[in-house]
Amino acid sequence: MPVFICTRCGHREAASDRHVRHQPRGCSRCGFGFLFELLEDYYPSPKTGLLACDGERRVLAIGLATTAVTGFTEEDLLGHEVLERLGVGGYEGDDPAARALEWGVRVLDFDCTFRARGVETDTPAKLDLFPAYDDDGGLLVAITPS
Repeated sequence: MPVFICTRCGHREAASDRHVRHQPRGCSRCGFGFLFELLEDYYPSPKTGLLACDGERRVLAIGLATTAVTGFTEEDLLGHEVLERLGVGGYEGDDPAARALEWGVRVLDFDCTFRARGVETDTPAKLDLFPAYDDDGGLLVAITPS
């Protein structure tokens, strides 16, 4: 049975608990509407910042841990291109977010660095990217400091 995670509070719930009269609902704990389906093999750390983005990689919403991880508030991030705003870099090869969106595949355990707000040096991290499989597209970004 599919499990969904709330990008705001991290609460997980089964698909069967999410539907009322064939209409998906938001998180049962906090009421937030951005829920993503987790696959059986992915369990983010409590220190993982979750960011919900549109198909153009602009931040739509962030999880509560994101501010603790990055130093950025939701107001600092909303509407900005996610990897650019977080200063994600330190990787070789193609852009991991572009790959996830173009190919419709998960990009997991991607080594990178990011620049936390107010910090002078880059922070090593792992990046996990999940494309949305609906008509609107979108991207769930999970960043975990190493």
